[in-house]
Amino acid sequence: MPDQPLTRRERQREQTTAEILTAARHLLAADGPAALTLRATAREVGMTAPGVCRYFPDHRALVQAVVADLYRDLAADLEAARDAHADAPTADRLAAAARALRRWSLAHRSEFTLLFGKPIADAGTAPEDPAHDAGWRFGQVFLGLMTQLWREGTVPPPAADESVPAWWTQYDDLREHLTDDIPLPVLNRFVQAWTRIYGLVALEVFGHLDFTLADPEPFFEQALSDVLTSRRATPAAAVSAVESGKWTVPTTAAQAAPVS
Repeated sequence: MPDQPLTRRERQREQTTAEILTAARHLLAADGPAALTLRATAREVGMTAPGVCRYFPDHRALVQAVVADLYRDLAADLEAARDAHADAPTADRLAAAARALRRWSLAHRSEFTLLFGKPIADAGTAPEDPAHDAGWRFGQVFLGLMTQLWREGTVPPPAADESVPAWWTQYDDLREHLTDDIPLPVLNRFVQAWTRIYGLVALEVFGHLDFTLADPEPFFEQALSDVLTSRRATPAAAVSAVESGKWTVPTTAAQAAPVS
């Protein structure tokens, strides 16, 4: 059955909701996360705060809508950068996405602060929040590319005698979102790679590299190259490590163990 067209009232509600969201994002970009209040947003669109609450029932709902919108925009930018190199090696596509993240973050410092600095309590996301799924779309860009590197065998396999620290059980929630049973040592390398990329971007966004780097871009490029080249191996070595049974794919870190 085809979707029924929206009623006039529904169209008006959609339009007003979009106007409120646009106003909230304008406040965020101009004055930072602290400016993102119901009262200020209401003034921006010529409404009262109770009027805005007919569309966003409280401050958290408004902030979550902004966060979800930002994640969608950021994910779209990263996906476009990745897909612009569709025929390139996966490592090059990952590099393109990382560069796109840096560009977006430097051009949207207040938005980056809201997403990744969590400067206000309502910016945090829970599984039931609309921003949660949007955040996973963003995360899947990098996670998907890193998983592809593992599939291709271009990530060094875990050594047969590599031990698994007990604290790696913290990766269990992340592994539930993966479509591949990636060995925990490999997943740990992925997280290390991401924290290095994200960490450098955050340091630059917040001005913490200014003490020595007038132009951090070459430093970022060197770090990105290090991240990518340090995680390469011959496909035969990576694939055979799993197929030959030298490493089991555990369901929890506690079960991870090399095969003797």
